[in-house]
Amino acid sequence: MALSEHEGVLVYNPSNMFYLSGYTGEGLVLITNQVCAIVTDFRYTEQAENQSPDFQVHMIGSGRNHETIAGEICRENGVDTLYYEDDYITVRTFDKCRKHMPGMEWKSVNGAVEKLREIKDESELHLIAEACRITGEAFERLLPQIQEGMTEKELALKLEFDMLTHGAGGLAFSTIVAAGANGSLPHAVPGDYRIRRGDMITFDFGAKFGGYCADMTRTVALGNPSEEMRKVYQIVLDAQMKAQDAVMAGKCCRDIDSIARDYIYSHGYEGRFGHGLGHAVGIDIHESPRFSQSCTDMAQAGQVMTVEPGIYLPGVGGVRIENSVIVREGGCDVLTKPTRELIIL
Repeated sequence: MALSEHEGVLVYNPSNMFYLSGYTGEGLVLITNQVCAIVTDFRYTEQAENQSPDFQVHMIGSGRNHETIAGEICRENGVDTLYYEDDYITVRTFDKCRKHMPGMEWKSVNGAVEKLREIKDESELHLIAEACRITGEAFERLLPQIQEGMTEKELALKLEFDMLTHGAGGLAFSTIVAAGANGSLPHAVPGDYRIRRGDMITFDFGAKFGGYCADMTRTVALGNPSEEMRKVYQIVLDAQMKAQDAVMAGKCCRDIDSIARDYIYSHGYEGRFGHGLGHAVGIDIHESPRFSQSCTDMAQAGQVMTVEPGIYLPGVGGVRIENSVIVREGGCDVLTKPTRELIIL
């Protein structure tokens, strides 16, 4: 979005702050045609100066809060209109903004920063690819360690420790490990369930590197699974491959979702794939657009998307297979390297 000389953008969302400035601490970012500023407290001023050398750094103090200082900067630079994140800030914070910036005209930024974030440049793609490499290699190192009697929690901790000791700057999200009947829960929380022979185990996890996320899911079997679960696995795998092969710039997101959804439903599992096929990944683990029935956006080159169909059977278990891919003209680049074929340990 282009700003006039009297307009500015006030940003509180940490992901948007990082995207616009490189700053990872607390506070706010203010951008106008005349000035780019970070307003924070004593704990973060040095960090802000180091991370964002092109930004002014202002420190709050007694009687001068974040909004007071932002208002002073606006008045000094003739800013009378601010775009703000009406989908992020609280009512209380907005009340403070209006109190300390009287006379300001407020307009919704309407997701403009998130829209900019959808298309990744090459430096961003490199960071996501590295996060995916760390993630995939951690999974491959975990496989020979999986033994009967281990708990879901133990497996999750092993994965997380491996990622953090092999270059990850953090975790992209809370690791999911779901074994046996728990596999029917798409967002299961790892618990004290001890895995048994014949169990399917779903791992959904990701490293963070340079502020950017990875996301992958694999479902493996400890010993021979039931014939039903073998069948389910093959259906999910076929659906994942068909949908991933269709990903390219210019394709409607809903249509890509339909490829996997229609295939799964046609095999008798209608209603057992209840989430969207995928989502964009970047600074946040869930970004826009989505591969879902409600998203009519066209996929664009430079977006990073997940392709993650699943089938979930209450009381029995579940299977999900997920790759992260870069949308390109005429196809996609796959960032998630471990095999998608059924692994029987």
